[in-house]
Amino acid sequence: MDMKLPFSTTGMMLHIDDSMDYEVLSSSIESMPKSDKTEDEIVLEAMAHPIGSPKLSELAKGKENVVIICSDHTRPVPSKHIIPFMLKEIREGNPDAKITLLIATGFHRATTREELVGKFGEEIVDNECIAIHDSQDMDAMANIGTLPSGAPLLINKIAANADLLVSEGFIETHFFAGFSGGRKSILPGVSSKVTVLGNHCSKFIDSPYSRTGILEENPIHKDMIAASKMAHQKYIVNVIIDADKKVVHAVAGDAIEAHAAGCKFLQDYCQVVPKKAADIAISTNGGYPLDQNMYQSVKGMTAAEAAAKDDGILIMVSNCGDGHGGEGFYEALKNCSSPADLMAEILKVPQDQTKPDQWEYQIQCRILMQHKVIYVMCEEHRKMAQEMGFAVANDVNEALEMAIKEKGKDAHISIIPDGVSVMVKKPE
Repeated sequence: MDMKLPFSTTGMMLHIDDSMDYEVLSSSIESMPKSDKTEDEIVLEAMAHPIGSPKLSELAKGKENVVIICSDHTRPVPSKHIIPFMLKEIREGNPDAKITLLIATGFHRATTREELVGKFGEEIVDNECIAIHDSQDMDAMANIGTLPSGAPLLINKIAANADLLVSEGFIETHFFAGFSGGRKSILPGVSSKVTVLGNHCSKFIDSPYSRTGILEENPIHKDMIAASKMAHQKYIVNVIIDADKKVVHAVAGDAIEAHAAGCKFLQDYCQVVPKKAADIAISTNGGYPLDQNMYQSVKGMTAAEAAAKDDGILIMVSNCGDGHGGEGFYEALKNCSSPADLMAEILKVPQDQTKPDQWEYQIQCRILMQHKVIYVMCEEHRKMAQEMGFAVANDVNEALEMAIKEKGKDAHISIIPDGVSVMVKKPE
């Protein structure tokens, strides 16, 4: 079998002998009935029938200061099929409204102009008011209350001062918040570093409910829902996309109700149940823009973790052209005596002393405590990956050969073409 795996913008071919014991674990989004509607029509239909909310044009009436929270460069949100329609509806409700597009960078770096043009197009970038959130700029934050966890909720003043606060986004499975989208536009999207760190504390990350596809009893999700309500996030347009980053479904309306409906739709398509636990699990981070760094690639790696035996070998196919993606993430893994020792240190950290990137290296530690991980990534950063405790390979086929040498030719292999698009139910 030859399979093209997502890798950067080009892809990478996996060659596997049909005599091997393998299975492919992928979302059934790709096999859902194809709509005869265009991406624009799918979004417009959702906006015409909002869930639990009036139409955006109705909400905009009398509102002078409207803020649309937009996803940043790390998310493959097809904003060109969303933002023009949100702008149009807002101006139908109030032609004189001041509208700001607030880029929800969360804890990420600032989005560049080139990336903004890629998201929105030249016309919107040149003619709309765009602000980029900086979680480190405490002077730009407003304290609007205390979350259920006890952490303070400090959000960008632009969002806090809005007469009408709405957001765009997309819904995918998320490795500790259950699902992306909806309330995540507020927390972590436009929240301060203090709030993000409190929400991503070691106790919450360690919870068995802080996992892919789980919302009920998830302490991280509970805080995020509270943040959405406290910030008065009134309306969302969220989409679900396929492997080609094309819109296949959309929800619009109340920030909580519409998001819940979108999660339910996605869950029905993205849950996969392996035949058995894998000796070798191959995963990706869905290609560009999600596989730009190692920090983000922990997400796709958790799908391989769920599919594999406790001592299984994981192969992570992710370009990581930007390197590690987080200095704290890199330093913690590079300098620890062992993943187990680092995990013990992390679990002792109080909520209000959570360190930047701690959640990411906590999950990475959890994986490395049970699995050997072979990274297939750009040549430039392979030495760095080795410093962090990973094995490396030139391509996925070499990585598979390395794994088979350890696990044997009879090894059961799970191939997960897109690790961020599936909910893998751990085999018994």
